[in-house]
Amino acid sequence: MRVLVVEDEECLADTIAAELRRAAVVVDIAHDGRAALAGLRHGGYDVLVLDGELPAPHSEAIRRYMVEERLPTRVLLLTAAGPDDGAAGPEPAADDRLAKPVGHEELVARVLALGRPARPAQPQVIERAGVTVDTARGLAARDGRPLALSRTEFGVLEVLLRAQGAVVSGDELIEEVWEEHTSFGANAVRVTLGALRAKLGDPPVIETVPDTGYRMTDGPGAGGPGTGGPAAEARREPV
Repeated sequence: MRVLVVEDEECLADTIAAELRRAAVVVDIAHDGRAALAGLRHGGYDVLVLDGELPAPHSEAIRRYMVEERLPTRVLLLTAAGPDDGAAGPEPAADDRLAKPVGHEELVARVLALGRPARPAQPQVIERAGVTVDTARGLAARDGRPLALSRTEFGVLEVLLRAQGAVVSGDELIEEVWEEHTSFGANAVRVTLGALRAKLGDPPVIETVPDTGYRMTDGPGAGGPGTGGPAAEARREPV
């Protein structure tokens, strides 16, 4: 799930983003309406968490743009607390609303509920070639051996498993796993895959398809060029 948080209070935006990332959500942040519109034009967000009191361009202009462009992104509007907040429903062009100060657990629950209909239902537990990912609990294992994966490694593994053996390009991995404003080099995918392969161990189950991308194999012996090992682990860098 991809979420855009639009909030001009930087501290609050960072806190909301941190809570959502703990729920394995990919989050981008915009601190004003112009940055929000630029992000929405790029597309691909399941949910927009929108401060209802942005300076110009105001939140109304952002929601009007979304209606005009028929964006499928769902909107959670953050509003100022008022005496009738308990009874009020969503505002026009908003799917849900939450009064400030927001409760973080409640906000995460609302975002996850809004994001679920945006994509077809996905199985919670995915398995291939002895590699298992439990997306709800954030757990991964190989042949019953728990894997300690970073958020990025977990995301790459999930995308490859969901592809069911189909090739996934590096650009697709970046779009699905990396956050828009994260700083990473051109070889970030290769470095992350090297670290992931090292943690998965032998025999290799992630194959590199030259000039195309990567895929999960059906079993032992199908690993291709670029298989990770101790050298790949040594090259690992934060992503």
